[in-house]
Amino acid sequence: MRLLISVADAQEASAALAGGADVIDAKDARAGALAPVTPAVLGEISAVVAGARPVTAALGDADDEASVERAARAYVLAGAALVKIGFAGIAHDARAASILAAAVRGAAAGGGAVVAVGYADASSAAAIAPAALTRIAADAGAQGVLLDTCNKSGPGLRALVDPAALAAFVAGAHRAGLLVALAGKLTAGDLTFVRDAGADIAGMRGAACEGGRIGRVTTNRVAALRAVLGTDAGRCWELTLDGAGN
Repeated sequence: MRLLISVADAQEASAALAGGADVIDAKDARAGALAPVTPAVLGEISAVVAGARPVTAALGDADDEASVERAARAYVLAGAALVKIGFAGIAHDARAASILAAAVRGAAAGGGAVVAVGYADASSAAAIAPAALTRIAADAGAQGVLLDTCNKSGPGLRALVDPAALAAFVAGAHRAGLLVALAGKLTAGDLTFVRDAGADIAGMRGAACEGGRIGRVTTNRVAALRAVLGTDAGRCWELTLDGAGN
């Protein structure tokens, strides 16, 4: 299992790299659960990473096909191998599928791919249910799925989904050929829970920061998370490009 650290800028990206992160993810945590950084900031992050690790980028919760297609292409061209699209406010599967297909077209035009984001607290986010996410992602040609939490003031993933249900979600996504990431207020103590579920990636920010998720990523905190996982990072770049598995 790989460790993904979400960073807000190039300085945090440098700290995450030094601490041993396997994937560097760009997002503006101060602006929301899946808020994007600007393309310029993503370019700075990509320059710091310099190909040493995969870079991913949040695009936010989309509701318009044309804009999400343009954004997906722009962020891939700015350095993201994968872009993440959420569906807060979209409760209809067909609508989510249409938006996700547009994102896939945009990312592919830039040479990248898409991760579809579902929320464990989907009912409070008025979003599609996680149970529908795998089918929609596979049909649209997405590279993977991420199960996260939308309300960062509420319960985390571990409190919202029991281990058996989480393992079933991961297994179903793997059968569909999808990469699987799990996130949502994860702590160092939750890493075993995520690994036992069979996930390919554990996504973290708050646990990697001094001062919580809107604080600053530090090398020491990332290194402590890396130590929990040990050296079993799994396939890194190859997994991002070629599909799911551990």
